[in-house]
Amino acid sequence: MNYFSSDFKLGILGGGQLGKMMLTDTRKFDIQTYVLDPSDEAPCKIGSNKFFKGDLMDFDTVYNFGKQVDVLTFEIEHVNVAALEKLEAEGIKVYPSPKTLKQIQNKGIQKDFYAVNNIPTADYKRFENLTSLKEAVNNNEIALPFVWKSTEGGYDGNGVKVIRTPESFNGLSDVECIAETMIPFKNELAVIVARNPSGEIKTYPVVEMEFHPEANQVEYVICPARIDDEVANNARNIALKVSEHFNHVGLLAVEMFQTEDDQILVNEVAPRPHNSGHYSIEASYTSQFEQHLRAILNLPLGNTDSKVAGIMVNLVGAEGYSGNVVYENIEKIFGKDGVTPHIYGKKQTRPFRKMGHVTIVNEDIAEARRVAEEVKNSIRVISQ
Repeated sequence: MNYFSSDFKLGILGGGQLGKMMLTDTRKFDIQTYVLDPSDEAPCKIGSNKFFKGDLMDFDTVYNFGKQVDVLTFEIEHVNVAALEKLEAEGIKVYPSPKTLKQIQNKGIQKDFYAVNNIPTADYKRFENLTSLKEAVNNNEIALPFVWKSTEGGYDGNGVKVIRTPESFNGLSDVECIAETMIPFKNELAVIVARNPSGEIKTYPVVEMEFHPEANQVEYVICPARIDDEVANNARNIALKVSEHFNHVGLLAVEMFQTEDDQILVNEVAPRPHNSGHYSIEASYTSQFEQHLRAILNLPLGNTDSKVAGIMVNLVGAEGYSGNVVYENIEKIFGKDGVTPHIYGKKQTRPFRKMGHVTIVNEDIAEARRVAEEVKNSIRVISQ
């Protein structure tokens, strides 16, 4: 099939920053793109060939959108899977497949998948709702502390909370959830795996993630991770095993814990471009967004090696500010070598909302990390 400068149409469910960055590469290749998103102010709106406003969880909306394209992908997991299944049955190529997405959308089903396939992960128990979990705690079936996770709807640190005391339950929704054993760990790591329909598969280097202690969001992504080669090889091999069992097409970001005794435990996965791969735009031979396109179009996969060390700094809304966004002091970073800001196009900020990121590249990873700290301390995302 001729994808380039042709009548071929790629559909993207979700019009957020991941889609926006993907559109940079569809425009590079002159691939027609249709985007569906519920917001009139979605970052993708200005970059797609056609933009449609609609509910991603509504069957008819997703189905009717998908009938207009040749290949359908997504940049967010919260989409109507039944509509994707019907589209796939009628001959529309959907990547990753609805089957893969169904195994990942619900964190309880995802954890069961790891257990069945002997993929190392933290011990857990599933509960129908918060009420039944509280009963288990009261009956000493679950010991404090543990990590509570909503099985559906969580993102960017939402839907996750450490339960240390009975009072920690306050404010949580009475929804299906899991209680996960707290793991003492050295590092939080991630590996992105790319796979195309022909079965070609490649992994990106292991990255290290530093999290904000309150928001449970990634503040820094460091590539390569500052870990021993043996640990890195183990992480990549486990990521490959996860990919093999999901049999996905596209990108699969595998988030992991490196325990105190250097074991690797899978935390969760995302079947799409991922925050942990943003560094690749500047630091890698093939960015994760170009790689996702190569994979879902069954083109040869690109080189996943890094040209230089790369560190990504998330720009999130400052606490206490909501409204029209202002990137305070951002002009100060433009004079620094190897520093590239990415602004997502969201007009309204709120506390901890992802508004952009900055990539720092340098042959010396220690120097890149130092500059990343300067960048982080320079910019504040506030409101007018």
